[in-house]
Amino acid sequence: MLAELEIYHSRPIAPTRRVAIGRTDLPVHPAPAAGSLLLGAVVARHIRAVDRDLLADLTRLTHQIERGYRIAQPRLRHRFQEDRVGLTRSRHRAVAVGGSLSFVHDDHSGLPVQQVLGAVYAVAGFDLDTRRMVMAVVRRGIRWVGDADELDDVARLIAHLQGNGNGFALPVGSNSDPVSWALGVLEFTSNGESIDRPGKDDVTRRFRTLIRDAHPDVGGASVVAASRIQELTEARRILLS
Repeated sequence: MLAELEIYHSRPIAPTRRVAIGRTDLPVHPAPAAGSLLLGAVVARHIRAVDRDLLADLTRLTHQIERGYRIAQPRLRHRFQEDRVGLTRSRHRAVAVGGSLSFVHDDHSGLPVQQVLGAVYAVAGFDLDTRRMVMAVVRRGIRWVGDADELDDVARLIAHLQGNGNGFALPVGSNSDPVSWALGVLEFTSNGESIDRPGKDDVTRRFRTLIRDAHPDVGGASVVAASRIQELTEARRILLS
């Protein structure tokens, strides 16, 4: 076993909807290591079954956790908590099979949105410097459009999560709520909530600043630079259109 994630959640028929994190063993260095890929794979496995009306808030949540904001509850109709009493466990593992990375999921007792939320909230367990790198992999999982369970697709999924694949077109958040997603990407927020739509000059200045920060030549992490630059470019296009 190379990585492990336990997600505790209320039963689908329970009147209250809750999610908690259990045992985690998520190595993320050197990036992207098995822990990051496992989180991305959990999201990719379930994202197509998540209500599309929730996708914009899911994208906002990833950015808020990445930046260390206080997360108001509930989110995506579920409350995140530390207490696991009375909750059911799902277990996800990254394993080595014949020298190749594969994933094993024991998650049939939970809803897809609970699995996705568990993977996203697990990123909060890392320091801020690490979260950006890990969350970039998680957001690639959000954009996955293949079948994460087919053997032929596992290799393509891993390549996609590593930033080497072509399993997506546009960011899913931009499809569901373009302006809110773009405001979050370009960091036009206050306490984690989007502010009024900025003017053209403000968008251009913020884009140039964030592009410079993301570039590997000035300190941006090369493993996430391409994905970050793509997000920033798409966000600028949305706000200037």
